Amino acid sequence: MEEPIEYPIDGVLDLHAFHPRDVKSLVPEYVRACRERGILRVRIVHGKGKGVLRRTVQSILERLPEVESYRLAGEDTSSWGATIAFLKPL
Repeated sequence: MEEPIEYPIDGVLDLHAFHPRDVKSLVPEYVRACRERGILRVRIVHGKGKGVLRRTVQSILERLPEVESYRLAGEDTSSWGATIAFLKPL
């Protein structure tokens, strides 16, 4: 059995460090952990590629009640290789 990976909860989730099959459980867990810590702006780095992972991330964010809104990151934060999610305060 694999040991859990310790990942910093700092408002930036880089999905390059994880297997794509883990994204569907990882993103909601990370969003909730950030919100519990008062981090209400989360940057999720999914890369540019063909856009499959971006669409998966955004589909997950659409269904999370703790997400107020989300958008692609601006030019200053790696353009469309990341999504910024804005969370509702507790």
